Amino acid sequence: MATNEMTGAEMVLKALQDQGVDTVFGYPGGAVLPIYDEIFQQEKVEHILVRHEQGATHAAEGYARSTGKCGVVLVTSGPGATNAVTGLTDALLDSIPMVCITGQVPTHLIGSDAFQECDTVGITRPCTKHNYLVKDVNDLARILHEAFYVATHGRPGPVVVDIPKDVQFAKGRYVGPKNIEHKTYRPQVKADQNAIRAAVELIATAKRPILYTGGGVINSGPTASKLLRDFVEMTNIPITSTLMGLGAYPASGKNWLGMLGMHGMYEANMAMHDCDVMICVGARFDDRITGRLNAFSPNSKKIHIDIDPSSINKTVRVDVPIVADVAHALEDMIRVWKAKSVTLDKKALDTWWKQIDGWRAKDCLKYRKNADVIMPQYAVERLYELTKDKNAYITTEVGQHQMWAAQFYRFEEPNRWMTSGGLGTMGYGLPAAVGVQQAHPDALVIDIAGDASVLMTMQEMSTAIQYELPIKIFILNNQYMGMVRQWQQLLHGNRLSHSYTEALPDFVKLAEAYGCVGMRATKPGELDDAIREMIKVKRPVIFDCRVANLANCFPMIPSGKAHNEMILGEDVADEDVGSVIDAKGKMLV
Repeated sequence: MATNEMTGAEMVLKALQDQGVDTVFGYPGGAVLPIYDEIFQQEKVEHILVRHEQGATHAAEGYARSTGKCGVVLVTSGPGATNAVTGLTDALLDSIPMVCITGQVPTHLIGSDAFQECDTVGITRPCTKHNYLVKDVNDLARILHEAFYVATHGRPGPVVVDIPKDVQFAKGRYVGPKNIEHKTYRPQVKADQNAIRAAVELIATAKRPILYTGGGVINSGPTASKLLRDFVEMTNIPITSTLMGLGAYPASGKNWLGMLGMHGMYEANMAMHDCDVMICVGARFDDRITGRLNAFSPNSKKIHIDIDPSSINKTVRVDVPIVADVAHALEDMIRVWKAKSVTLDKKALDTWWKQIDGWRAKDCLKYRKNADVIMPQYAVERLYELTKDKNAYITTEVGQHQMWAAQFYRFEEPNRWMTSGGLGTMGYGLPAAVGVQQAHPDALVIDIAGDASVLMTMQEMSTAIQYELPIKIFILNNQYMGMVRQWQQLLHGNRLSHSYTEALPDFVKLAEAYGCVGMRATKPGELDDAIREMIKVKRPVIFDCRVANLANCFPMIPSGKAHNEMILGEDVADEDVGSVIDAKGKMLV
């Protein structure tokens, strides 16, 4: 027998090892038992047993986002695969590299409605970058290596490899990853130099320029973030970012305008609206950024750098499209800028900065401070101040707490911020924190959570306990689905239809039931000491931070409005909110 002949299950482990994989997040079942048997017999790849397949995908996302590597998931057929669909979709929309290996019933049973059978390829086709059904063991190794290539090249994304059980048992010839590429997928990495020159020439004419950056900068790697900072320093152009791009440019940088979009900074959104040249770098003009499309940055010329050609002109027409990897494009722009000795109109740029400083003076994040209750904004501010020197990794769930985290936690480096942007998945943050902590065992990892979101994947605290992952779950507990409640309050006549989260567990007792540490703060004066204690504990912690029940998240661009139609907190008086009625007709305020 040839030395490179092995079973399909052996090929899976060999391929993972050859791809440099050190961690797999998964949950066993009948259709993947041959692979789990091989996991048992080796020590190079660590398997993290999650408590739900959705948790495996989010943990792999957190691992990938914090390391730049590809996350790997292993689940069984049928419900195992369907439970992974939410995380696959989340990874697709946020461009997270992931390979998800799913078990399948034996090939002769496919299509027979066998036990735990589903059409995994059909189900996951809309929510993956690519997927495969392996019918011949001799194709398996090549397909596995292709899957990693597709997941990590071009715009990253999730790839599913569906492996029937008989293929896992069958023997075939293993091939290594050398020179394995997808037959037709060849993403364009280097920019067209004519487009680069056109972009530089357009920027040189700008009187009111702005850099609009996104998660593509971070996906491109640390070199891209460094080049972005160099370009800003060289040009003195103001810079803003999407939710997914936070940290690519430091929040302490003098050119930083803060996040833009629905809950972005007033100065960032106003500058976006009034700019004359927009340089979009690694972002895709999604609806949370643009607001009403026909009023989006109406008088600007637009440059768009994106590695995904399908993103160019999909939503917003641009004047200079550049299909390329962000790092390559920025490197070329800097080189051309220097070679041509380009300078911007200093007088016009000074005037632009004075206008921006006027918008900054609005202090759009100011909030009502109350000595008797912890305001959620204050909680995040204190969390930031007490952890900013610890190089912390922050994950979030989805809702008001997510936006407050983006507004008040100031990121200085890329890959420190893990959140669900495109899909907005409640329950993302806790398992993502598990993945981040597994990748960075000695780091401080905090999930800024909401009381409603965190319960969706709370079972993953068992994973954290089992693998001694000291994640901190910092719950801004307002006893509501806060963002739903805010929209109902402002847009649906104050009728709180099923957004009041009654019957919440006692989170401290729940923590103790899981075998971790439970903590609570109810007054502002308790907060700092409690946060310090949370940081000091070297075990998983659930921190119940009781915050103001009806605080709203501002600024806010209402749905269907333009950037210059933002609502600030000062614009919404108490009388505009009025009495709030819950689903049972109870008056709450």
